[in-house]
Amino acid sequence: MQRLRIRYAKRGRLRFTSHRDFSRAFERAVARARVPVAYSSGFNPHPRISYAGAAPTGSASEAEYLELAMAEQVDPDRLRAALDEALPDGLDLLAVVVAGPGSLADRLEGSRWRLTLPGVSEERAQAAVEALLAAVEVRVQRMTKADQSCAILEVVLRHGTPSVRPDDVLAGLREVAGLQADAAVLYERLAQGPLDAEDGTLGDPLAPDRDAV
Repeated sequence: MQRLRIRYAKRGRLRFTSHRDFSRAFERAVARARVPVAYSSGFNPHPRISYAGAAPTGSASEAEYLELAMAEQVDPDRLRAALDEALPDGLDLLAVVVAGPGSLADRLEGSRWRLTLPGVSEERAQAAVEALLAAVEVRVQRMTKADQSCAILEVVLRHGTPSVRPDDVLAGLREVAGLQADAAVLYERLAQGPLDAEDGTLGDPLAPDRDAV
């Protein structure tokens, strides 16, 4: 059986697509494109699709991943083109490769995010980041559902338990430095993959060699 690993993006208004909505859209695209996907056994067979490290609803992302089990060998480039055409604009397939050994989820050790903060100056954001990094401990509360200046922060988050999300970072900045954006913050995941603990860089989880970038 062939296994394929897929990188896809959530862009524009489609960043508000939930993981469940995306999975439904992707399964419909698989059916429309007549992809020879493998199915599970039992009374209620379903396509063998494994999702890993999905971004929170409302976040844009250039680095979402899934793995697809195939019933027969296919050409990855042709599959990417067929599925991309079947998906709505804003859910875009970026790469399809034949899966290597091991687990895709195990290769997603960290993420790099861009946080766009309307109403926050670069100087104010820099001071808040320095205060956050200097803090020994920061307690944040996770909530559920101007000024023309705008600061953009890029952060690398290690995946683990408990997980730290980009909105937790913003809550930490608010806690230690009173940093508060004047409007809705845009969260965008730029990358995720194997994490180099020395310099905080991320490798490509689709690369055949773990150390490849």
